[in-house]
Amino acid sequence: MSQELPSLNALHAFEAVARLHSVSRAADELHVTHGAVSRQIKTLEEQLGVALFVKEGRGLRPSDAGLRLRDAASEAFERLRTACAELKRQSHDAPFVLGCPGSLLARWFIPRLDRLNRELPELRLQLSASEGELDPRRPGVDATLCFAAPPWPADMQVFELAAERIGAVLSPRYAGHAALIDAPASALLGVPLLHTVSRPQAWPQWAAAQGLAVERLQLGQGFEHLYYLLEAAAAGLGVAIAPQQLVADDLAGGRLLAPWGFVETPARLALWVPGRTRDSRAERLAQWLRAELGG
Repeated sequence: MSQELPSLNALHAFEAVARLHSVSRAADELHVTHGAVSRQIKTLEEQLGVALFVKEGRGLRPSDAGLRLRDAASEAFERLRTACAELKRQSHDAPFVLGCPGSLLARWFIPRLDRLNRELPELRLQLSASEGELDPRRPGVDATLCFAAPPWPADMQVFELAAERIGAVLSPRYAGHAALIDAPASALLGVPLLHTVSRPQAWPQWAAAQGLAVERLQLGQGFEHLYYLLEAAAAGLGVAIAPQQLVADDLAGGRLLAPWGFVETPARLALWVPGRTRDSRAERLAQWLRAELGG
């Protein structure tokens, strides 16, 4: 005789907490309250007769029993997510939902969106933008386009599209433009540099590649997101650092200049697809993106 399973809601809450190591983040993902998740965990522990978590600093980590249940629950829910996603993809009415950082969406993707829709109309592409850390496994998203560095996770299909190349950019409107345009890269060591708090390693990476002393960099005005940083640079407020792909149109139009070129980083612009099941729509999108980036 088969034994009755605990509540699936409780197992779902447990799996989210075990994966995210946080009741609060699990509650946000499940769109319920912190208290609701805590009650589900408590109920599950009472039903099973074991403690599933132990406190670790300000967070939680699974106990030995919790690790066993986490592995089983994670596999089961991933199989359910994959099956449901496949069923959705079989529907001709279902759009292809692409997650994308807002800066990449605004500065590179949207100018090419009309062409993509004409050339891949079967995708019925729907965009989901975010400036926070993107979770390519979050429900409701078929794929995520973002910059990241390998190694790639085993539970994702990752289509590498292009190497990330970063460089210093400034506007012809910038007051120090004339003094910098023909100067060596070392001239930037005396300039307060525009930067973004979401990518603190960008300037040090660029400086190291240029053979400059990283400790001599002077950071000036900071911005929360890359999009605002580049708008500030375009307005002539200073020298910024950016991936080449995100300023390609600005460079072509003379809105921004890159006097010292671009250097490659370990990161790649890649299309992340949850699960390991082949998705022909993601493959067609990856092929289109590669061609567009190559052009």
